Amino acid sequence: MKILFILIFLTICLSNDSIAQEQFEKETIKTKSGDVEITFIGHGSLILKFNEKLIYIDPFSKLADYSKMPKADMIVITHHHQDHLDTAALKNIRTEKTIVIYSKMCEGKVERGKVMNNGDVQTVMGIKIKAVPAYNIVHKRDDGKFYHPKGEGNGYVLTFGDKNIYIGGDTENIPEMNELKNINYAFLPMNLPYTMTPEMVADAAKSFKPDVLYPYHYGETDTTKIVELLKGTKIEVRIRKMK
Repeated sequence: MKILFILIFLTICLSNDSIAQEQFEKETIKTKSGDVEITFIGHGSLILKFNEKLIYIDPFSKLADYSKMPKADMIVITHHHQDHLDTAALKNIRTEKTIVIYSKMCEGKVERGKVMNNGDVQTVMGIKIKAVPAYNIVHKRDDGKFYHPKGEGNGYVLTFGDKNIYIGGDTENIPEMNELKNINYAFLPMNLPYTMTPEMVADAAKSFKPDVLYPYHYGETDTTKIVELLKGTKIEVRIRKMK
């Protein structure tokens, strides 16, 4: 009887943990080199699973208990702000073998990382990664400085087989977006005062025409606006829980 009770207790605990991990929305993208499973953690945080490798994007402890998450094969960080570079989250998911990629401003805050500057291209674990600009051109702090000055942060284009996924980072609808080509899936931030209004996101999306747009890092912004603004275009807008 005692053994039976223990087995029931363990089953309940394991089920609860499983439920906790399944609270996040997931989606699978087909590529010629294998599936990419996207887990939408929230804010600017994602997990991409490709050929059994786990790539974490901007893990942030406020959104999830990363101590219960599987270890990362790669971590990609867009910039040095705490909601994108969270050392506590990194500590929980990083191993000696984990590859960490970040912008120059993150150097010194994280050990043993690979710096990528705007324009740099690397291939890691068979995934082509290109760092692209991410910065403000309109919104500024009270002291007149941009929230995200040019050159401090990265967006990234990750190529999985025949599919390109663009992670915008904290950016506005900058001119360099006109140079983006063949973007299949795009994540663009939509929150004030730090990044873009829905109108700016629509302008950005129209400039490089992704097949699918995911607004992310959107806080309390009304996501129905971006859906309306892109109605009639060939861009599919998918709203996920990415406040």
